[in-house]
Amino acid sequence: MAAIKRLLVANRGEIALRVMRTAREMGITVIAVYSEADRNAPHVQYADEAYLLGPAPSNQSYLRGDKILELCKDQQIDAIHPGYGFLSENAAFARQVQDAGIIFVGPSGDSMDLMGDKLSAKQAVKDFGVPLVPGLDEAITDIGQAKAIAQQIGFPVLVKASAGGGGKGMRLVENEEEFEEQMELAVSEAEKAFGNGAVFIEKFVTKPRHIEIQVMGDSHGNVAYLFERECSIQRRHQKVVEEAPSSVLTPELRKRMGEAAVKVCHACNYVNAGTVEFLLDADLNFYFLEMNTRLQVEHPVTEMITGIDLVREQIRVAEGHPLSFSQEDLRINGHSIEVRVYAEDPANNFLPDIGKLEVYRRPQGSGVRVDDGFEEGMEVPIYYDPMLAKLIVHADTREAAMDRMIRAIDEYHIVGVQTTLGFCRFVMGHEAFRSGDFDTNFVKMHFTPALLDRKLSPEEAEVAALVAVMAMQQLQGRQSSSDAYPVQPISAWKLGRR
Repeated sequence: MAAIKRLLVANRGEIALRVMRTAREMGITVIAVYSEADRNAPHVQYADEAYLLGPAPSNQSYLRGDKILELCKDQQIDAIHPGYGFLSENAAFARQVQDAGIIFVGPSGDSMDLMGDKLSAKQAVKDFGVPLVPGLDEAITDIGQAKAIAQQIGFPVLVKASAGGGGKGMRLVENEEEFEEQMELAVSEAEKAFGNGAVFIEKFVTKPRHIEIQVMGDSHGNVAYLFERECSIQRRHQKVVEEAPSSVLTPELRKRMGEAAVKVCHACNYVNAGTVEFLLDADLNFYFLEMNTRLQVEHPVTEMITGIDLVREQIRVAEGHPLSFSQEDLRINGHSIEVRVYAEDPANNFLPDIGKLEVYRRPQGSGVRVDDGFEEGMEVPIYYDPMLAKLIVHADTREAAMDRMIRAIDEYHIVGVQTTLGFCRFVMGHEAFRSGDFDTNFVKMHFTPALLDRKLSPEEAEVAALVAVMAMQQLQGRQSSSDAYPVQPISAWKLGRR
């Protein structure tokens, strides 16, 4: 077993801080890397050491695996934790790290390759008896042949990119007449996004719920599942609200899905933390969707209900230790909900909204956790994912957790950019969510921007008015000077919005 003494976190923002905090508790020296846009970011300030990678664009900084490896060699770094995004599921990088004699806190490159391609993943798990969505489990390019298969499966169908993710290269085809056009669009989008135009066809599951199982495996052959997360509240096929456990799974169904997830791990000799994703239909039949070979954004809800620090377990497994728990040790304790606080405008199709965090005040109190990477006064950069924070709550029951989340959202004050907080509060109060009767179509079925219209709180209105007055005074002062030039006044509405 190799003890990790110096850990480089090849990421930024809240996940970099989250990993560093656990590593520091374990007595490990933590090293940050950063781009020019993140020079003063909290994860840089927190680390024991920090090194500049390059300019703001990720392909010149956080995606520069060669620079990261060179840095590890120069600074005698033992291990790399990739977080999520960026290089976390790059099989070639994982192999380069291991070939350099550095510990990669994650699965092997071979496991990533096998699970990273949806078709190869389906082929691998098929032999282990894992349920699959009815459809074609091999790539196809011939439109005529593809249409014939779609007719056999029955419309509606999904055309999906083999190398896809995040909804890219995926098209819903409602009928035969639109099949050719939608398939061509899926292939084109897949080629642009992934450099791979391979697509396959599967039956569209009506009223689907997105249920994922957290798994952890070690190098001694042990694999355990840490129960499920419900991730059905999504926009643009990406999650916004997650909870654990799901409100619809029975103990028997939970066990069957967990055991199926363990089979997926055995199918690819999986070691470290991962997530097996399933679709659950209206009749509670479940089907393998894909495997994410990394830590998930929503991992805190699993930590809250199990008491297991998943990052600590990742590091221990990477050092060569067996899992610190068995399947029989695990119990579900209460209920946890996470909302992703994005700098996005829900009233404008959730488009990213950048700007300065004029006011940034986190909620506090019992059962409330905030994982973030921003401070008041910071600019939200345009170069990266617009997530500001993850707001997580835990309570004894689901109802109490929803009520606690509403309270926490109301205490979370952000002025300067639009955020998804208002949308998430809407979800928490909606009857479909509170009753548990919802699926991945929640946004389409229940949400319109008009439902978010509200007046500013007294505190927000005061801040907005003060900033607007200062801006106008500044404007008047500049325009009265001899060398003044016109400037645009700052919008009080923009600065006062959440």
